[in-house]
Order: sequence, then structure tokens, then C-alpha cells
Amino acid sequence: MAAVSPHQKGPHLLVVEDDPDIIELIRRYFSAQGFEVSAASDGTAMRAALESRVVDAVLLDLGLPGEDGFALTRYLRERWKGALIIVTGRGDSIDRVVGLELGADDYVTKPFDLRELLARVRSVLRRATQKAVDSGAGQVMRFGGHRLDLASRSLTDPHGNSIPLTSGEFELLSALLSQPNRVLSRDDLMNRIHGRDAGPFDRAIDVQIGRLRRKIETDPSHPAMIKSVRGAGYLFTLPVERR
Repeated sequence: MAAVSPHQKGPHLLVVEDDPDIIELIRRYFSAQGFEVSAASDGTAMRAALESRVVDAVLLDLGLPGEDGFALTRYLRERWKGALIIVTGRGDSIDRVVGLELGADDYVTKPFDLRELLARVRSVLRRATQKAVDSGAGQVMRFGGHRLDLASRSLTDPHGNSIPLTSGEFELLSALLSQPNRVLSRDDLMNRIHGRDAGPFDRAIDVQIGRLRRKIETDPSHPAMIKSVRGAGYLFTLPVERR
């Protein structure tokens, strides 16, 4: 673990990275911006750090020794609710889709600009705070007999059967339900979910829309709830009741 001043009061950032030069670069820059920064070089050290300290945000490298980075992403999303940004040299669009689908809040490729990384960390921290507020309100959204509970992040069908959702699918469905009967572009959805615009090769939204349709539509090949609007984006067509 990197040394941390006991007087720092800013957000606690955990850098899960095996390159000491990158750790030091991030530590110096973010410490100067008021963050508390610690580090873990592998999954075992990451889990120990999360168990011993309150961590507000994790920067996770996918290429760690001994354990698959996507497995760690899945672990974090199942057992930890803080802000998660993947920071990696793996820039392939499929890796990005998978990382976001597993629930990462953002995906940054190396080499990165420290100022941009700082902006993204602050953005996901703001959204994480807002999600906590929304979840605390115990809100429920109903549509077409389905029930989405924002507090428990659970979805049930009209017969009361549970429909499992990934973190990415939950965030996407919440975004669509929040603005029914309004066309939302891929950029709109990407910005609402991940706090950034979708890149020209970023197909995460299309992948998640397809999976979501297979879970809630009667006929996914002819969707009635989530409509595609050619050249514009996606439209959620049903009325939504929010309690």
C-alpha cells in the first residue's frame, strides 16, 4: 500500500495496478487534488484493502497478475457499490463493451491524461452519490406489469417472477424508464449511465439494448417496449408509474 497522510479528508481512491510507476504518477497527482490514495498490486491485495478501509473509488487495471481483470470487475459489482473505473491498456471495443456490461462506471485506456482521469473520477463519484440518494428513497418504477425496485436493483415480471439484470442492464433500463416516450440517443444514454459520450466504435448500448429486449419483450425480434428510432436512438413507449 502507498503511504497516505492521516490528515487527508478527501475521497479515498484505491489504485489496483501492478506498475509502480503508474501508481506513483496517480498517487502524486490525485493527492495534490485532495484525494487519499492507496494501492493494491493484485486481486488479493484489493480485497484486503476493501475489507480494511472505506474506499470511495477504484481504478482497476485489467492486466493484473494471477487473476482475470473482468473477474475482479464482476466481484466488485457484486460485493461493493462504490465508483469503479477500468484503467487499462486494452483498448479493444469488445473489452470496453464487456467492462461496461459488467458494471464499470467508466473505461479509460492507457496512456491517459491525468486531468481527464481526474474529471472522470469526480464525475463517477457524483453519480455514485446521487444513486445512493435515489436508492435510499425506495422508489419503484412500474411498466407493463413489470416492477423495477431501485433500492434493491431488482426487476420482476407481471407474474412476480424475478428477472436477473446485470449492473449495465439495470442502469440502462433505469435511464429509459426515467424518460418514457422520449427518444434518447446512444450519446444520451452513455452519458446518463457512464457520464461520458459514446465513442464512434462504442457498441455497449446496442449490446445491452439487445439483451434487455430478450428479458422484457414478448417478442424481442419485434420489440414493443424499447423501439429503435432510425438515426436517432431508442424510445421507451410504455407509460411508467413511479412511487
